Amino acid sequence: MKYPIAIEPGNEKLAWGVIVPDLDGCFSASDSGVDEAIENAKEAIELWIELALDTGKKIPKPSLITDLQKKKEFKGYIWAIAELNPALLSDEIERINISLPKRVLARLDAKAKAAGENRSGYIAHLAITN
Repeated sequence: MKYPIAIEPGNEKLAWGVIVPDLDGCFSASDSGVDEAIENAKEAIELWIELALDTGKKIPKPSLITDLQKKKEFKGYIWAIAELNPALLSDEIERINISLPKRVLARLDAKAKAAGENRSGYIAHLAITN
């Protein structure tokens, strides 16, 4: 997935500001210039989407840069695309193979059972909440 980002030029005294117009409240900045601004924007977008998915919020589709450039509030901004890993939005189940010591697996299974979950669900729950 690719989101357009609006980069407000910075200088030696001001950071480069980044706005993701399609994701309300998603912004970032950089002290080092455009390249870092784009990388920081990717991280901000990934965190925004992760939080949105965890809270059941809808993920907006990206707009066209040409449409966003017409808006007065972005006059003088530099435009770029932040490309995200598509797996970020995927709820597709993937089977994995992990290796754990038996004693660790026994603890994991006991905690999953106490939480009323299976092993996979419990691991996923830990990953999302921590």
